[in-house]
Amino acid sequence: MAKSRIQGMSEKDLLLGPVLSFRGVGKNNAWRVTALIGLKESAPVPALEVDGHKCPAPRELLLHKGERYLRYDISCDMQVGERRVSYGIPGGLQWSFTVPGKADAPRMAYVSCNGFSDPSAMRKIVRTANSVWEDLLYSHDRELRAKSGAGEAKLLDKEQLWHEQRIHDRGLQRFHLMLMGGDQIYFDSIWEDIKALREWVAMPRDRQLAFEVGKALEREIESYYLGLYQQRWLPAGRKSWSSPEPALDASVALASIPAIMMWDDHDIFDGWGSFSPEMQQCQLFEVMFRHARRAFWVFQMQHALQDLPELEDATPPGFARQDPMFRPIAWSQALAQDRLALPMLDAQPGFSSAYAVGPVAIVAADLRTERSRTQVIGNDTWGRLKAWIGGLGGGNGSRRSTRSACGHLLFMSSVPVVHPKLSMAELLLDKFGQDHVTDSNADDLKDHWSHDDHEGERKRLLEVLSSLARDKKIRVSLVSGDVHVAAWGTAYKKDLPASETWSQIHQLTSSAVVHPSLMGVMERLFLFWLNSSAKSQQNIDVQYVAEMMMFPGHDQYVKAARNWLALELDAGSAENRKLWATWRCETETGFSNHLLAIAPVL
Repeated sequence: MAKSRIQGMSEKDLLLGPVLSFRGVGKNNAWRVTALIGLKESAPVPALEVDGHKCPAPRELLLHKGERYLRYDISCDMQVGERRVSYGIPGGLQWSFTVPGKADAPRMAYVSCNGFSDPSAMRKIVRTANSVWEDLLYSHDRELRAKSGAGEAKLLDKEQLWHEQRIHDRGLQRFHLMLMGGDQIYFDSIWEDIKALREWVAMPRDRQLAFEVGKALEREIESYYLGLYQQRWLPAGRKSWSSPEPALDASVALASIPAIMMWDDHDIFDGWGSFSPEMQQCQLFEVMFRHARRAFWVFQMQHALQDLPELEDATPPGFARQDPMFRPIAWSQALAQDRLALPMLDAQPGFSSAYAVGPVAIVAADLRTERSRTQVIGNDTWGRLKAWIGGLGGGNGSRRSTRSACGHLLFMSSVPVVHPKLSMAELLLDKFGQDHVTDSNADDLKDHWSHDDHEGERKRLLEVLSSLARDKKIRVSLVSGDVHVAAWGTAYKKDLPASETWSQIHQLTSSAVVHPSLMGVMERLFLFWLNSSAKSQQNIDVQYVAEMMMFPGHDQYVKAARNWLALELDAGSAENRKLWATWRCETETGFSNHLLAIAPVL
């Protein structure tokens, strides 16, 4: 991209980044974006500029074991039309991102599961580990195609022509935002890489529960959580940023598309929140969660470590700790001095955040902080979610709020709300399943909203979202990952005629961008079972039905392929603004397109 030595800083001193984070739309139509950069402690702190202007001095988020992590403010103004903005080191390394017009809906990409739980699973993939990222980046940026050295005819297909004419021919990039729905990093390797944890896994259950974490082990766990992001998000073996032929991987996407991130279990470790209460509350699990939370706060939420309040137990005296109950955190006070704080919902213990971007609203719900086998979200969080969603201003003539009129709400649920229900498997695992950190089968089923233990909360979520759609005439869609397949489903009120389209909530599932899909013999048998179960409607109660739909352009309900999802809203009046969802699914020779149009509520 440019010179490798700038202002005394060698590119070898760059440990991580840049990683772009979207902080919301600010006053006077400011497109608020930050960039996380990791450096060796001994390296000089570089000055950055954005859009030709010098950036303010960066804020230090973390200093740990000779590594310094800095957050730069690269916000810029939204103008009448969209534009491409460059940022980087003056005279040196440069990157760019595209800012939407101030009245436009952002074009978005959705990805999940950026890694793998078992290295041996990667042998199942037909193409390279980063082939799905490559396809997303080729679609995003014409310049990357040119630098890759691959021929245009090899990279493009008919679906791409539409974007070539209206985006790339104008020198723009396709996506303004990247929604990352969970498992941005996989920490399952911690059980093998730390000797004491490897030994803990082999212990009998009573010794596991009684295990005490010494200071040395806690420091090792802390360093693992704080150190793995650098290893996975900017691998040492990849081509340098200054290489004339770029390495097309997650690092490039993170540097060129501002992201909204929310964690799921692998960002902690596989199955977090779905083990027995005794296991969830053992000292080792509590220590590991505390340090995973701290690392998530710094690297995915881009906040200073010293600004993170500790969670405080709020279980009333005499009550069992079956479900975690934490005191709500006054985020508005905790982050009052940070003008680039994420728009987190106030007075909740978790990290749920919400964004209003022109005619689109986005809710990134935290489904892990308060999760247990019988709880997905705690009461305080439910209250804050309901209040924020209820305050949205409708886009089709309904009463308006202080927030701009919204035509479509995207609710990010890391685990799909509508997914095939495997009742027999649930029964067998409830009877014979065990708490084993290296066996994810039981916790995967217990994670699902459709599991019997979570059905009440699933109904509550659908009621909250349906009320918004009914009262404000706002279309609602759920976007999810986790399950390593592509799928489409709907939830609706069965006591209403089909003409009442507001009651139709669409489920868009896209997973995974790196993790292999269902490839092995046993996994293919599971896929057959999954498709068979998908044929049956799920009667949640006398009002609500959840139903899987045939996946667009496919002969089954779920498609077992690595994939990513594009989400783009039509321009024009609210009445004509369809949401176009396009899955790009990996095949042995290329990618297939699967297109769905979701009409607005009229």
